[in-house]
Amino acid sequence: MKLNIDNPGLAAEKIAATFLAQQGLKLITTNFHCRYGEIDLIMQEGKTLVFVEVRLRTNARFGSAAVSITPHKQQKLIHTAQFYLQQHAIQSPCRFDAVLMHKADYTQIEWLRNAIET
Repeated sequence: MKLNIDNPGLAAEKIAATFLAQQGLKLITTNFHCRYGEIDLIMQEGKTLVFVEVRLRTNARFGSAAVSITPHKQQKLIHTAQFYLQQHAIQSPCRFDAVLMHKADYTQIEWLRNAIET
């Protein structure tokens, strides 16, 4: 898959979803929005619900993709996930993963499981 010049973030999310599906995760939904924020991908691995933050940083001038997931962003993700769980009455185990990319292609993926501790 090539980089979508009009929306590189969306292209990175599609690549991440495909990559994670190849690793055995099942896609539940993309770009879940609520008043607290947005979660890029919600997937399932076995009985565990996985909230995935996708970060594309083609230029490390302002820090790496991992550094861009600030404590403030982490709190927004946690609150958004809690809202999703309440809205859907889900009580399964959950975790937060991050998919980091330096280029929007399959050769540049770093998958961090349990990237955010709750």
